[in-house]
Amino acid sequence: MGKITGFLEIEREDRDYQPVAERIKHYREFVLPLPEDEVRKQAARCMDCGVPYCHGTSRITGAPTGCPVNNQIPDWNDLVYRGNWEEAARNLHSTNNFPEVTGRVCPAPCEASCTLNIDDTPVTIKTIECEIADRAIAQGLKPEVATIKTGKKIAVVGSGPAGLACAQQLARAGHEVHVYERWAKAGGLLRYGIPDFKMEKVHVDRRVAQMQAEGVTFHYGADVGVNLPADKLVKEHDAVVLAGGAEKPRDLPIPGRELKGIHFAMDFLPQQNRRVSNEPLGSVEPILATGKKVVVIGGGDTGSDCIGTSIRQGAVSVLNFEIMPQPPERENKDLTWPLWPLKMRVSSSHEEGATRDFAVLTQKFEGENGHVKRLHCVHVDAKFQPVPGSEFTVEADLVLLAMGFVSPLHEGMLKALDVAFDQRGNVSADTVAYRTSLPNVFAAGDMRRGQSLVVWAIREGRQCAHAVDKFLMGTTTLPR
Repeated sequence: MGKITGFLEIEREDRDYQPVAERIKHYREFVLPLPEDEVRKQAARCMDCGVPYCHGTSRITGAPTGCPVNNQIPDWNDLVYRGNWEEAARNLHSTNNFPEVTGRVCPAPCEASCTLNIDDTPVTIKTIECEIADRAIAQGLKPEVATIKTGKKIAVVGSGPAGLACAQQLARAGHEVHVYERWAKAGGLLRYGIPDFKMEKVHVDRRVAQMQAEGVTFHYGADVGVNLPADKLVKEHDAVVLAGGAEKPRDLPIPGRELKGIHFAMDFLPQQNRRVSNEPLGSVEPILATGKKVVVIGGGDTGSDCIGTSIRQGAVSVLNFEIMPQPPERENKDLTWPLWPLKMRVSSSHEEGATRDFAVLTQKFEGENGHVKRLHCVHVDAKFQPVPGSEFTVEADLVLLAMGFVSPLHEGMLKALDVAFDQRGNVSADTVAYRTSLPNVFAAGDMRRGQSLVVWAIREGRQCAHAVDKFLMGTTTLPR
């Protein structure tokens, strides 16, 4: 795979960013692509390692050690090295419906699993994947229209990455597929959660157009269980796939929570995405960081997105709190590799001017005239117990809660369907049949497995499509 001695001769080089002073002035993507010859050189570093953990499976858990969609990474690295971009794109799309998305927003567990990561120089897999996808799209996305129609009609509820992947696979298998989305446009988290500076929405629009050409019908403003009866949907379709995501945010029920100026991240982020795409905000009150002291509570990807958006809106300052202790700068590879390591991660948004603090517990919000003005905080130990004498206060005009999501919303569709839930409040369905407690209703993505990565949602959607096709037809040629 690649050049036999490539990993010995070629240093790791990855994409760079626009300077901070430039990129915070706009909401466009700011990653600077590598030249073609450099991408091919990076692909040449793939070292024919014998056991490609980048797309392998754990013998203990059965879960992927690297890429959740099992991208055949060594194969398309070799094809890129040899300049066969077209075949590389065919290979990549055989396992991943939206590689241009994962090439932008995936945290790249494949690179953590790369054998060269033992020496902290993994192959730049994410960059190569993105380049393959972008080159293929530049040639024109061709719809893959099924030659034989099955006569089966399927509803997919939710148009996030799981719903889109499932719908596309089922349409290509010859089924009549209808996607029901409660918002004005398709994409779910891809459109309304991920900021445009990380992924512009043209990538979603192009895939939606491709899917429409493949026969998928999109229904917008369709809030199943609210303005569209759930039982009607079940009766009118041979199968229903629930792919509505995990949208119930984790709250912070402490004194002062009722004050104005305290918002969930997913009330804040979609507004800016709508502004960028000129989509009306409707009657909601605008949430803006302009001229404000912002505190973001939560140290994950959503918190990072809130930081980058606040800085672009013109926040006076941005402070980021995380309740977990500060992780080590470098993981112990002897203990973690090839699994995903716990270590200090600095996103592009963190680099843009945020101040971070770890092991912080917010105990109380304080306000003036009904609006938040201060946070009363304390540092905590490894057991999350307050450390005596470590109390402190910070000023804030805007507080954004980005502490993750606990489950899908039960109100509306799920309550109307009366599906069973697992112990965490997710829709109960196994990873083979993907079937819920109702005979022809399936579940996939975050709604089934809980809050996770986009690449896991794509995997879930593809596997659920396999299960639905087999359920309807008795057999299937769709991959798992």
